[in-house]
Amino acid sequence: MTRRLLTSCAVAGVVVLAAAGSGSTAPATAPNGAIEQEAALYQIEQVEETFHRAGSTHNVDLMLSLFAPGATFNIGNQAYAGKAQIRNFFATKNPAFQPENHWISDTPSYKSRETVNGDTGTLFFECDYIDPKTKKVMLAVSVNHNLQKIDGRWLIVDSAASATTLSP
Repeated sequence: MTRRLLTSCAVAGVVVLAAAGSGSTAPATAPNGAIEQEAALYQIEQVEETFHRAGSTHNVDLMLSLFAPGATFNIGNQAYAGKAQIRNFFATKNPAFQPENHWISDTPSYKSRETVNGDTGTLFFECDYIDPKTKKVMLAVSVNHNLQKIDGRWLIVDSAASATTLSP
């Protein structure tokens, strides 16, 4: 009995030491809900990063991977429903995706906001397309996304974008 108790204590001690050395910054007493919320916000932030990577590389397939099958995308007074229409917009109408434009897509971090509420969330950011040769912002767009966690992934279900005027 004593041997079993000592073995159990030793195993528990190794688990505690391993957890302490894992580099985790979350307090051991943090509620699971708070950890899940932080994880969801991080995953939503990744949507923004992927959006910019797709724009910078003209990767329409990568951009479409962010949208749910029945998603809607509104820009200005134009509305696109479903992946086929959204694909057509990015491939043929969005200046950032045109082959003659070699812009880098970026967002000022202080203009980015994310929220999460269970399996739904929101993401707002300003997307600045910069010409690396001239270092000028060629296009600025504000984007509001409504997201939903579908099959374990955060996907855009509804999006609204509009041109942004930059102040000097």
